[in-house]
This record gives sequence, C-alpha cells and structure tokens, in this order.
Amino acid sequence: MEYLNEGHTWSQTQEAFKISTTAINSWRRKYKETGECKNVTPPRKAKKLDAEKLRSYVREHPDAYLKEIGEAFGCSDTAVHKALRRLGITRKKRQSGIANKSRSE
Repeated sequence: MEYLNEGHTWSQTQEAFKISTTAINSWRRKYKETGECKNVTPPRKAKKLDAEKLRSYVREHPDAYLKEIGEAFGCSDTAVHKALRRLGITRKKRQSGIANKSRSE
C-alpha cells in the first residue's frame, strides 16, 4: 500500500510485485478497514481427541472398532481413524510369516 500511496499506478504496482489487480484491490480494502494488510489466519479448533487418552484406550481395548472408540470419545469413526493415523497407530494385525511364506513357495 505504501507503494501505491507514493503515487505509483495499479499497473506499476502489479508489475513490481507480480500480483493481480484483484489482490491489490482486496489489500487496499483491508488497509482502509483495519489500517494494515496483514493476513490474519483464523485460530484452529482444538483437536477432539487427546493423544494420550486415545493411546491408552487403544492399549486397554485392542479389539475395539473405530465406531466404538468414537462413541467413547464422542466423535465420528472417521475422526478416530484420522487421529490414529496421525499418531502412527495401525489397527492391522499381520503375522510376519504370511508374506514370507507366499514368496518362498
């Protein structure tokens, strides 16, 4: 905005900063309203699932379905699945000998 206020045209500003006129217009509008052009990111919502509580629940209930875990935590099974993935917890129980057996035969 300082560049524009110094007397430069919109096209000069666009070329100098490699931005579109739409961006310049939105920045100008924001500058008029608030006095600055900073991008304010909205605060993130807190995670529904506490990582430690989820880990301990899965340890205590290793055979629980995602839906059951979701009911215990008051959220959807999809949220449980994403939280488990984020924590690196897998629900698959594979025997290591199965994969080796099929390759060696």
